[in-house]
Amino acid sequence: MATSARTRRATSELRRRPQLSEDVANHVRNLIMSGSVRPGEFVRLDETAADLGVSVTPVREALVALRGEGMVELVPHRGYLVSPLSRQDIEDIFWLQGQIAVKLALRAMDSITADQLAELTELNADLRAAVDASDAAAIQQCEFEFHRLINRAAGGAKLAWFLFGAIRYTPARLYATDPGWGELAVSSHDALIAAFEKHDREQVDAQMSLQFSDGAARLLAHLDNIGIWD
Repeated sequence: MATSARTRRATSELRRRPQLSEDVANHVRNLIMSGSVRPGEFVRLDETAADLGVSVTPVREALVALRGEGMVELVPHRGYLVSPLSRQDIEDIFWLQGQIAVKLALRAMDSITADQLAELTELNADLRAAVDASDAAAIQQCEFEFHRLINRAAGGAKLAWFLFGAIRYTPARLYATDPGWGELAVSSHDALIAAFEKHDREQVDAQMSLQFSDGAARLLAHLDNIGIWD
């Protein structure tokens, strides 16, 4: 894989983290899901390690993990090949994310506190500022913190763990650099907070579902545009 600006941004972050293989796996998974590395292309251990400024060992461990997820295939004597990725795969991933997220949000509605609602409002204001500034890193962080707070309020640790596992397949930076996605996220968060305050189950369901259906549609449109299935 050729060195990219995205890869260079990731390098300094990787060097500061103890779980390198997991971070490398997240990085490669993001490249695959965004179409930056396409089905049928090889993920080279030495090139990936050089791009990220790490040793080959965490890259090898990451690719073994990704093989277990069906993201890559091991070709004897040649290396790791990106597995096929279909439209149905994308739709299934986001359907699963949405189902879990809606259940957690509805559960959170019954127990969320005034302080937590205030924190959600503050996080969404931070997200708005990050979107206005086109600060992709801050957008990702604010979005993560917003949904993590909802999951904490829901109290479903195991269910949240499953959601975290499913969200690993979402190319977060792709969305963070999409102004249209940012605008929708902020407005949907506002509507979701209002629904929490009113205990409006229908709107909580609708707004949380919207965020994931929109995410699926945007990713499919992006992959169509770059000809991933040509």
